[in-house]
Amino acid sequence: MSGHSKWATIKRKKGAIDAARGKIFTKLVREITTAARIGGGDINGNPRLRSAIAASKAQSMPADKIDRAIKKGTGELEGAQIEEVSYECYGPAGVALYIEAQTDNRNRTSSDVRMVLTKNNGNLGAVNSVAYMFHKRGVFSFEAAKYSEDQVMEAALEAGADDVKTEGDTVVVYSEQKAFTAVIDHFDKLGYKYSNAELTMVPENTIKVSGQDAERVLRLVERLEDLDDVQKVHCNFDIDEQELERIAAASS
Repeated sequence: MSGHSKWATIKRKKGAIDAARGKIFTKLVREITTAARIGGGDINGNPRLRSAIAASKAQSMPADKIDRAIKKGTGELEGAQIEEVSYECYGPAGVALYIEAQTDNRNRTSSDVRMVLTKNNGNLGAVNSVAYMFHKRGVFSFEAAKYSEDQVMEAALEAGADDVKTEGDTVVVYSEQKAFTAVIDHFDKLGYKYSNAELTMVPENTIKVSGQDAERVLRLVERLEDLDDVQKVHCNFDIDEQELERIAAASS
């Protein structure tokens, strides 16, 4: 199981998603606004905006809040000037991390990221030291208890996705970035209820971690995601399911 799905699983087990809902809303609003500013307010012609709105609906964000965020991005409503910035880093056991942030103060954000890395066994890498290890892809998650892999695979291939895997209690569909809109439209048409649908950075290869290294990696990612300006932390770690259960139980 890759770091992408693994971190989502451990957050569910810890109950961190509900506990941090206010902060999640703030980050989702920023992403919607930025996506609309860069690609326009039409979700059919803007896959990034479609991804952001899907993520917001999955968190039960009110429709009027989504609409205001879009209008801020298109300039119909006033909003703060936010810029995008990324950081390429390494964590315990050589795990690669690609951090996406949105901020109105680049110096503050850089300082915060550096502080978390220093305190949690991480270090900042040079430009392009990590980015090449990840590729932007569409990722759709379904609960395995509700949908079988064969069931999801049939629909996914019809829609133009290129890979389906069962990862623990989740069936995960992967698509090329350009196919994201077609795939999500097809799932919606069929009435398939995905628990997550997003454009994200997926690692080409993963690094297996366990024991203290696994605990340290997860702690580092959690601390980085706690930063207000950090939108997403993409990682290339891999942790066995039993190890994940142990860490989740110890931290609950």
